[in-house]
Amino acid sequence: MKIVFMGTPDFAVASLDKLVKNNKDVVAVVTSPDKPAGRGQKIHESAVKKYAVEQGLKVLQPEKLKSEEFLSALKSLEADLFIVVAFRMLPELVWNMPPMGTFNLHGSLLPQYRGAAPINWAIINGEKESGVTTFFLKHEIDTGSIIHQAKTPIHEHMNAGELHDALMEIGADLVLKTVIDIESNNVHPISQEETMKRNGLKESDLKHAPKIFKNDMQIDWNKSAKEIFHHIKGLSPYPTAFTHLKGLGLKIYDIQIAENLNINPGEYSSDGKTYLKFQTADQSISITDLQLEGKKRMKVEEFLRGYKI
Repeated sequence: MKIVFMGTPDFAVASLDKLVKNNKDVVAVVTSPDKPAGRGQKIHESAVKKYAVEQGLKVLQPEKLKSEEFLSALKSLEADLFIVVAFRMLPELVWNMPPMGTFNLHGSLLPQYRGAAPINWAIINGEKESGVTTFFLKHEIDTGSIIHQAKTPIHEHMNAGELHDALMEIGADLVLKTVIDIESNNVHPISQEETMKRNGLKESDLKHAPKIFKNDMQIDWNKSAKEIFHHIKGLSPYPTAFTHLKGLGLKIYDIQIAENLNINPGEYSSDGKTYLKFQTADQSISITDLQLEGKKRMKVEEFLRGYKI
């Protein structure tokens, strides 16, 4: 079975690596074009491209997924199956091309958390469990029939980066399992509507995972300490929750819930040496790992040694 793999970041590399190490016939890899990044605007290659080149795999980097040149190159591969992990939204004439279909790996237990940021939103919303889903692509995004799912617990102090890494590993295993089952004609996809019916869910019960914008990242100190705790953890280490300290942006990476300071929400307290605490609607949040605008990321004790509160 000939496979074309489509992906861009590290999250996708784990799945591609699993296929290569299990001798699956990956005839080409499709990834994002190289682009300048960082201060020096050096040309940046995607994590998937770097891995594919190391493995001697054919690499396609289309600017436009509907271009004649790309579609022609894709058809000439005569692939049986396309696999998508953390890539762009595909037009129908691409995902409908292979005879065995195109499946996607999504970082949630669909139909919950459809959208671009399922890992972040699961933690922001205080979920106790997450997982990964493989499903066949269709028109509406993240709505295709489910092939397989795998679950993992979300521990109390887990942040988005840690959940990302856990899902990346179980996701790679699930991609391989899905390929093996498609290869042996042993798949029995279930529509998401049927899944909802079996679990007694209505459309209004579904939680969504839209792309995260800057206003989603700003901390609202009028919320409870628990809500803010999950908010900060759900955006750490990227894209990072923030507040302001003396007019400067303050990114917050790690925290602990502390006692009520009996001051107004958003006001802060510090001994100038070991702690910096912000009041919430009920308790306070003690910041342990932060980055002030224009400075490097550091632990609170190091920060307080060089910054007068």
